Amino acid sequence: MAEQLLTVEKVARLLGTWETSGERFPRRLIAERRIAFVKIGRHVRIPESAVAAYIAARTVQPITGRRAGQRRAA
Repeated sequence: MAEQLLTVEKVARLLGTWETSGERFPRRLIAERRIAFVKIGRHVRIPESAVAAYIAARTVQPITGRRAGQRRAA
């Protein structure tokens, strides 16, 4: 089965930006070519894998140990 293609609105909801900026944030990602997308006529769709890759690339892992030179709070 083919990969699911998502609307810009659905991507905004997945990223949690729908309530604050509507479709603006995903559309900016598309305009700046920061996320892969598919044009079908005048419609724009974003593959689920592109959303997952975008999130994975920007996920910051927690620090597991103390950094060198960091002081302990008293």
